[in-house]
Amino acid sequence: MGATDEVGSNRGRWMALTAALLGWMFDGLEMGLFPLVARPALKELLPRGPDGTVADSDVALWFAGATAAFLVGAATGGVLFGWLGDRLGRVRAMTLSVLTYAVFSGLCGLATAPWQIVVLRFIAALGMGGEWSLGVALVMEIWPNRSRGLLAGLIGAAANVGYMLIALVALGLRYVVADTSSTWRMLLLLGATPAVLTFLIRIFVPESERWKNEERRGATSNWMTRDLLGVLVGCGGAILIICLWLVDVPAALRSLTGATVPAEGGFGAVEGTALALRVTGTLLGLAVVTVGYLYPITQFLKRSAAAMPGAAQSSAPVIRTLLLAACLSGVPLLATWGSIQWAPTWADQLTQEAEKQGAPPVPEAKAYTQFWSAFGAVLACVGGALLGNWLGRRVAYVLLCVGALASTLFFFQGNSHFGVQFLASAFLAGGLSASFYGWLPLYLPELFPTRLRAIGQGFGYNFGRILAAVGVLQSKNIMDLLGGAHDYAKPCSILACIYVVGMVTIWFAPETRGKPLPE
Repeated sequence: MGATDEVGSNRGRWMALTAALLGWMFDGLEMGLFPLVARPALKELLPRGPDGTVADSDVALWFAGATAAFLVGAATGGVLFGWLGDRLGRVRAMTLSVLTYAVFSGLCGLATAPWQIVVLRFIAALGMGGEWSLGVALVMEIWPNRSRGLLAGLIGAAANVGYMLIALVALGLRYVVADTSSTWRMLLLLGATPAVLTFLIRIFVPESERWKNEERRGATSNWMTRDLLGVLVGCGGAILIICLWLVDVPAALRSLTGATVPAEGGFGAVEGTALALRVTGTLLGLAVVTVGYLYPITQFLKRSAAAMPGAAQSSAPVIRTLLLAACLSGVPLLATWGSIQWAPTWADQLTQEAEKQGAPPVPEAKAYTQFWSAFGAVLACVGGALLGNWLGRRVAYVLLCVGALASTLFFFQGNSHFGVQFLASAFLAGGLSASFYGWLPLYLPELFPTRLRAIGQGFGYNFGRILAAVGVLQSKNIMDLLGGAHDYAKPCSILACIYVVGMVTIWFAPETRGKPLPE
């Protein structure tokens, strides 16, 4: 009987790991797909000007809006589906999260207006943000402690395999379809394919025994649906931040006050007032997001303290851990989305500039850059997790920050044209900047007890996406400030310096190497 149970247990572990890895791979595939199809999609959906073309500034604005909406949706989904995972169970919540991102990603292919893409990507991202935290919690809870390092590396690598696959699809389409700008709908409709994965999860993947024990103890009943109103308020705060940076606040103020534009594009009183409004609104918005997203957790802890005083934790240490997790996740997320994610776009720009000087066109530059960056990330995610197992979580994090900062600065400051060196440095920078996504699924589950693990990881990992959304919206502002309307190298290099913050913050976090998952 024991042997039979062990075989069943092993089968369940492998099925859970397979489902989670496929889910993360599809996450990466969808995230890598949108940057490749966004430009032709928006050019088709946006209204044309008098000259019959769509302004690049309009495309850039809607692309930034769609990216920011995706990041805010993922942050909100991490808390929302994390709550469901701790309340209803990992498997049921993961099924719902995968179905959400699959269906709404596919619906993007039927969009008839750019605002529809923004809304659909926001809803799809709710599922993506939840799937990460739920899959990590489930896999780490049902596999032995000794396997955590390798599992964490595979988790990080899976999403980047998706990035690689979509880059290969883009390259292959150039040999099959003459005009790839017409294929964006078909590619986005492919985003619905992970819906099939929900059947695999519901039928074959077992629930975590750790979570079942918490349910039997009655701990899961302390989660209340009404607490999710706090998440809704927090999401509103995040949307406010995005609107402050997407809307032309100086123009709105000039229309209200009758002020004129400063001579030669200078910085006048209206611009100063607009900047003050944006900064103040952003700080207030971040406060609202933090309080709103933490609200379900703080209420759960209060009920737990009242129901089981001997087993419950006080709120202060848990909140401190949550905020530390958010900072440690926010550093690489901000650097990734505000810096290295622009690599394919920068490659496209460099090749177009070279083409104007007589060089042959390289239409595959974006896809090649994404492929080699993702290939480096696949290897580095495994390496980042194993390094954390070998040297300890804190030392490994510092080394990853140093490597990511150095490689990113070399990539953006050491290249001036597309070529072999460009792709080699993209491989290096893409790998080292993504190595954190192997380290994070190793470390974050070790910070939270079972009853808080899904929502704790969901908040810790995904809150950084709010910071990343703000960073993405600053890229154009930094370009304008530095006097280069399309100079990606300068703003991306500046935003990469956020790794220095991570080198300091990690020393305030606990070292968990060699310790079992907290119950």
